[in-house]
Amino acid sequence: MSRVIFSPQTDEDLLEIAFYIAQDNPKAADSLLERMERICALNAASPEIGRRRRDLGPELCSFPVDRYGIFYFPTKRGIEVARVLHGARDIPSFF
Repeated sequence: MSRVIFSPQTDEDLLEIAFYIAQDNPKAADSLLERMERICALNAASPEIGRRRRDLGPELCSFPVDRYGIFYFPTKRGIEVARVLHGARDIPSFF
């Protein structure tokens, strides 16, 4: 069975995203977080399908969910999510 591990920083990222969106639309915030978790689980089963991000780190990969990038490291049993960041942000500054 594939596993998704969220780093402590990822937990903070998701809380910030949910809080920001929920200010205007709580249902949209819940929906986005559920979609992110579902897609993370799917990608954990095939971690190699993400985009390699050698520009950010030797083993780092990413995949998009809406306007966000989910950045992760493949593991033997799935993925370890390092960050979840909006695409408009200065992504390299976070790594």
